[in-house]
Amino acid sequence: MTTLTLALSKGRILDDSLPLLTAAGIAPTGDAERLLRLPSQNPDVSLLIIRATDVPTYVAYGAADLGIVGKDVLLEHGGDDFYEPLDLGIARCHLSVATRKDSPLVHGERPFKRRLRVATKYPNLARRHYAERGEQVEIIKLYGSMELAPLVGLADVIVDLVATGNTLRANGLVEVEKICDISSRLVLNKAATKLKHDALHGLVDRLRAAVETRRG
Repeated sequence: MTTLTLALSKGRILDDSLPLLTAAGIAPTGDAERLLRLPSQNPDVSLLIIRATDVPTYVAYGAADLGIVGKDVLLEHGGDDFYEPLDLGIARCHLSVATRKDSPLVHGERPFKRRLRVATKYPNLARRHYAERGEQVEIIKLYGSMELAPLVGLADVIVDLVATGNTLRANGLVEVEKICDISSRLVLNKAATKLKHDALHGLVDRLRAAVETRRG
């Protein structure tokens, strides 16, 4: 029997994916809060619980046959190391540019001649976004607490995910530009689509049916 390994992103994506995994018969049967590798309802499918940023790497190198990860991570990762057959429609949000609500940038004014300073955990994505507009910017990579950067003068703007906008408003920031919508996607290892074709595509079909049922 062919066995499959599915890499899942920790946090919100894992929580939002549980109804789909249950409908597809592959919900985790162990402690997903503590274990990094655990069985699913299907004895032929095992699960890896890892950081979202690592999912594309695990899938690309074949440590996992398929994975669930946000489109933001895929855009930042880049490349064509895997297939992306399905938008799961979960963990929806969008990627935006935000700044202080009292910044002249809110009104499109630029009171300085230096490059715009952009704080983000998506340096590649942010750089591409501004390059498409013909603008070179100074990227400052951060790993968290993004909203602080404009408040303390570290950066002029941030590029970050926005769900409700509550965190931005609480810190005196406003969105000035929406870059793209984000949701979680299913990605497949290219070699596995050939070597484990029937098992892999059978699982993809079950997940697709679960997504369509959820959408009604």
